[in-house]
Amino acid sequence: MAPCASPSALALSASTRVSILRLPLALRQRAEARVPGAQFRPSTACSWARPLLPELAGAVPRAGARGTGRRTQPLFRPRALTTTSQIASCAFTLGTVAVLPFYTLMVVAPNADITKRTVESGAPYVALGLLYAYLLYLSWTPDTLRAMFASKYWLPELAGIVRMFASEMTVASAWIHLLAVDLFAARQVYHDGLRNNVETRHSVSLCLLFCPVGILAHVLTKVLAGAVARSH
Repeated sequence: MAPCASPSALALSASTRVSILRLPLALRQRAEARVPGAQFRPSTACSWARPLLPELAGAVPRAGARGTGRRTQPLFRPRALTTTSQIASCAFTLGTVAVLPFYTLMVVAPNADITKRTVESGAPYVALGLLYAYLLYLSWTPDTLRAMFASKYWLPELAGIVRMFASEMTVASAWIHLLAVDLFAARQVYHDGLRNNVETRHSVSLCLLFCPVGILAHVLTKVLAGAVARSH
């Protein structure tokens, strides 16, 4: 028959078991004291030695940092210097301002030598052409031709053109295109008026924004001027 344990031995065994149960808690409290500011949760008590996930690493404050509570931002964060909307707006304004001196000379001083030399220059068409090509490059997508020629007969459709003009860059490129064509038509009207001694100021002015109307006005003016000359 086995000898019975004494009451003092039973008490010693109970205190030993309590100490063993409290040992992990004491170790955990010492770890928290060594790492100030860290937050431990019961669910993550066994993951101290594992590295944090990349998406969680940025949220943990670094040692020595002040407690601002804000997440650390990357040092080299990519940021666009100029947006597409700003490029389109600048191109729109630049193209409009660039053609105004030519129209002003043709309207204010059509017979001046400086006007004739300036209008003969091809510089504005080169500048507008380069600007248009740049905007076209920025607005071009793989679906551009498909949107323009959506018909089964490979003809432009209004619905596709409307979808294209939903982009500011496309509208800016179309505006530069119109400015170049209108200025070229105004120059042709101006030269034809000089050759035939016909007033062109009103026609040139209309060509700035209403090019077909300006050409029509020049044709009517030329017909009326010829009729008046024949009547005399």
